[in-house]
This record gives sequence, structure tokens and C-alpha cells, in this order.
Amino acid sequence: MPEAELPNEPAFTIVSSFVRERNVLFAMANFSDLYVEYYLHLKDNKIGMDPRADDLLKTTLAAFSLHCVSRPRNEVLAWTINFQDPLLNLFLGGDTEIGSVVGRAFTENVKEAEENVFYQEVAKGNKPIHRSVVPFEGNDPLAAVEAFYAMSEQRPARFFRLDTETFAIVSAHPDYDEEWFRDLTVDDLRVLSVTEHVNPLETRIVKWECGCNQKRILEALEPVWRQSPDELFLGEELIEVNCPRCSGKYRISKETMEAYDEGLKDKVE
Repeated sequence: MPEAELPNEPAFTIVSSFVRERNVLFAMANFSDLYVEYYLHLKDNKIGMDPRADDLLKTTLAAFSLHCVSRPRNEVLAWTINFQDPLLNLFLGGDTEIGSVVGRAFTENVKEAEENVFYQEVAKGNKPIHRSVVPFEGNDPLAAVEAFYAMSEQRPARFFRLDTETFAIVSAHPDYDEEWFRDLTVDDLRVLSVTEHVNPLETRIVKWECGCNQKRILEALEPVWRQSPDELFLGEELIEVNCPRCSGKYRISKETMEAYDEGLKDKVE
């Protein structure tokens, strides 16, 4: 079974800080630990990745994690980012309460369109899901996220790559120093704690965790099984199902589906 089923997933932490007098939120982290978990997931599930898609996903995973730690602790978030060049979709999902993040790249059956599009869905408790749709230009994930902030979040944010695996977010709050914010550079961020009054606010964990497991996969397959077992298995005794969130692989047999179906019937009776 995929590693997502195992308890006590490794995690690392990201510290969010407030830069006084500039009125911005700042967070920076090295994502090497998260990338190790991501690559272990690929290895355990025998998932091959196109190098360019892999690089785009890793960069977006860092930006998404920084976005999550800057949000309230009661949100479930999902990003879908459609790039036309290269033609692919990136999916990112996260839960700010438990600090989980997950992602995958779709390189097949991606719809061609006239422009790139950034989608976000946010769920808070029992409230209706809030959706945002923002077009953007180019193939830089960090620029795409900045375009999303400018048009949907109603406050600008800047994302920086300090090295291969270290990224930072600087997001504006009311009455922020616009000129200072606009002129920020990577070198400025490296010495920010020395040149500015940076007050740590909170520390949050971030971990690679999808939450998928065999039971959830069986629940998703059950309606099709009830309607037509032959259509589900197409004459085979065993099928392989990929989780839509993390691409984790599950091998499901007819016997497993039959046992699960019988268990549901027994509960009803």
C-alpha cells in the first residue's frame, strides 16, 4: 500500500514572521525534507515523472506550502494550474489544520486552450466552497501564484527562489511599504532578520500526506461496481487504480470488491 496510509508521517516546520514598519508577512523554508517524502512516494508507487513536470511540481509544491502556512488553520485548499507550454496540469491539495500537502502532475489528456489558467478552491467547515479562476502568462509557477494573489487574494504577494530547494513568501498587509515591497531582492531576504524588525508569529508543520487509502478507493469504486462489475473490471480479475490527488497506486481484485460490497449490505441489514 502507498506510504500515505502509514501513521506519523515525517514533517518539517515553517516559521511565519511579521516585518514591523513594512507591514508584511514573511516565511522562508528549505523544502529538502518535503521533497524527500515526495520522492519516496514516487518510488513506493513506481511513478515516473517527466523532468520538466517534476521541476514545475516541486516549485509549485513549495509555493503552495508557503501559501498554506499563511492562511487560517481551518481551511482545506486545492490548486489546479493549467499550463499550455508545456501542456500539463498541476494539482496541489492541503489542509491547514493538520499541515498536510500533496501534489501531482497530469501530462496526458490535458485540454489545449488559448491561455493558462489558475484555479483555487477553499473549503471552510460547512460553508460553501469558494472558487477563484485567474488567467496568467508564461510558464513560471511562482509568477502564476503572484498573478493569482494580485487578482484573487486582493493583496499582493511575492515568491522567491533563494536556491534550488529554498523558497520564501512576502505577502502584503494593510498599509504595507509598497516601494520596499516592490524592490525586494533575493539578497535582501537573506539578511532580512538583520536589516529589519522581524517578529516570529507562529510555527507550523508541513508534511506530505494525501489521506488516501484502500477503503476510500473502494468507496469511490462502489457505485460503478453496483451498476456493472463487468464494466469496472473489463474481464480482468485485478485492476490498478490511481488516487486522483497523489497518483498513489492501488491494486483492487474482484474478491476485494465483493467482500467490501457484502460488508456494506450486512451493515444495511
